[in-house]
Amino acid sequence: MKTKTHKANKVNVVTLGCSKNVVDSEVLMMQLRANDYDVVHDGGMVDEPNIVIINTCGFIERAKEESINTILEYAEVKTQGDIEKLYVTGCLSQRYKDDLEKEIPEVDAYFGTLELPHLLAKLNADYKHELIGERLLSTPQHYAYLKISEGCNRTCAFCAIPLMRGKHISKSIEALVAEAKNLAKNGVKELMLIAQELTYYGLDIYKKRELPKLLHALADVDGIEWIRLHYAYPSKFPRAIFDAMAERSEVCNYLDIPFQHASDTVLERMRRQITRTEQEDLIAYARERVPEIAIRTTLLVGFPGETEEEFEELCDFVQKMRFERVGVFTYSHEENTPADTLPDDIPQEVKEARAARIMEIQQDISAEKNAALAGKTLKVLFDRKEGEYFIGRTEYDSPEVDNEVLVHAEKNYIRVGDFAQVRITEGQDYDLYGELVS
Repeated sequence: MKTKTHKANKVNVVTLGCSKNVVDSEVLMMQLRANDYDVVHDGGMVDEPNIVIINTCGFIERAKEESINTILEYAEVKTQGDIEKLYVTGCLSQRYKDDLEKEIPEVDAYFGTLELPHLLAKLNADYKHELIGERLLSTPQHYAYLKISEGCNRTCAFCAIPLMRGKHISKSIEALVAEAKNLAKNGVKELMLIAQELTYYGLDIYKKRELPKLLHALADVDGIEWIRLHYAYPSKFPRAIFDAMAERSEVCNYLDIPFQHASDTVLERMRRQITRTEQEDLIAYARERVPEIAIRTTLLVGFPGETEEEFEELCDFVQKMRFERVGVFTYSHEENTPADTLPDDIPQEVKEARAARIMEIQQDISAEKNAALAGKTLKVLFDRKEGEYFIGRTEYDSPEVDNEVLVHAEKNYIRVGDFAQVRITEGQDYDLYGELVS
């Protein structure tokens, strides 16, 4: 079928998966714009692009299915003549390129996670080195993700990230500060530090863990008011991070630290290099050094061989630690990982039931903690207006995954992207309601 006529050189970049993919897409979009391409992000067909680039995720089975379904959807769009070119990049393409080329030949080319120059060359675009550190933001203008390293040297039994992203490579402090200054110049007030593994930062280039030093350097950047930490590995955690958090008001009292499990036997099978006692000691130290800290963790249920007794240990851990935020995943086999050799012997319905049980425990904890905030005044950064409410977040909440603060728009006016003092009037399971403090 003959391709329909659309605007020349208009690209729709579709991003799937985690915030690290978001950053990769933003870098790609800036490079394309510098090469005179008209670029939209997740624009769909309403923007009438003639080129679509899909940045895929290959982390877990559900994410892989979403990526494949999205590729198939746009392959059909191309077959119908509604776009001229279709390209695929990202983690799924890195890991399964040969299979994808055979199964979905409608795609014009597949690229891995580190092949941006090759993708640009395919579009007759130059890779502009002078734009290193610059991105075309797809997030609201007042916050941005800052990827401080690439890859991972950890050997967790269930994780395929090292297969897709390679070994750990840190960016220099100077490069990250320059990137932060550029973001601040363009209106960014909150930086969310991301990596496959934050605490490993600096070991490769400085021969020691330098995340605390980086935090101090970023906190000195004019215009940056919040710095948030995501994806910190608990084993050998550099406790000076808590010193930076306590000493610098710009570093949010917030830590995303995936513990995954609490049974020593499961942690050993997972190759997590830590015990439950060590995890609890770390949490106790964090709360002693930073009393206001909010800890978000991620847990994995249904790992091969997980017994009822081991799962009950995890439930006890959640009840005892009383985390501020919890996310739960169910285990799925990932090819060529160490756990792939183990029998996936927990039925899916049992996995789902265990995940639901954890979230039931956490829901009660969250409700209690939120109810206790009633009457307190908190600094809130407002992300958007939706319906009758302005919606924002405290320093204890990250976008999309954590609590939100709702302030009624009828009696209050707030500019999106601004901070405001809000008195909390009601705390529900996962939302807070409040009013502006004049």
